[in-house]
Amino acid sequence: MYFLLIMLPFLALSIYAQFKVKSTFKKYSDVRSSKGTTGVDVASTLLRRNGMTNKVGIEPTPGSLTDHYDPSTYKVRLSETVYGENSIAAIGVAAHEVGHAIQHNEQYGPLELRHKIVPVTNFASSASFPILLVGILMQSFDLIFIGIILFAAVVLFHVVTLPVELNASRRAVVQLSEAGLVAHDEVPMVKKVLGAAALTYLAATLMAVANLLYYIMIFMGSND
Repeated sequence: MYFLLIMLPFLALSIYAQFKVKSTFKKYSDVRSSKGTTGVDVASTLLRRNGMTNKVGIEPTPGSLTDHYDPSTYKVRLSETVYGENSIAAIGVAAHEVGHAIQHNEQYGPLELRHKIVPVTNFASSASFPILLVGILMQSFDLIFIGIILFAAVVLFHVVTLPVELNASRRAVVQLSEAGLVAHDEVPMVKKVLGAAALTYLAATLMAVANLLYYIMIFMGSND
């Protein structure tokens, strides 16, 4: 009953979020930037504007929606559909990734916390479910408890990631506007692109929280 009432709606939200980000990106990939700047141009301009040209590099990366900032190598990596494209979607995504680079440079608190918990999260994400499954099958109170603690670390990562992504998007819009890289009427379009991406992080966070609550209910039931 819990799965039907809680989990399925969050699963539906997650599927919708994935659809929304792809459809929104596709829509605004067909809208050319009035300034004619490409994703790599935007990234380069914003890095230079923030005095980070000699500290952070820009590289193309294969695929679509594979854009990311790598803090370990100080690289902004832009996908094939962003790097050399001059669409609204491309410049919005490029600015967002530079937003992460700026966060890193300024030692933005939530980002620093996310970096610190990555090793724990990587282990917890791979180990929590097998431990929970074995615990449930064996009706082991201790194993279920350990699995929940590990999964809680995964949930923490999602919770911390959400403000990091929202902050990077806010920085992107401000940076694009202040640098004159977007016209006034293009700002709402950039916000739609970044807002759709933010929805995927929100859905992932809610799904993780719902899963954690479900595991806690199993734990409480086994304890009874």
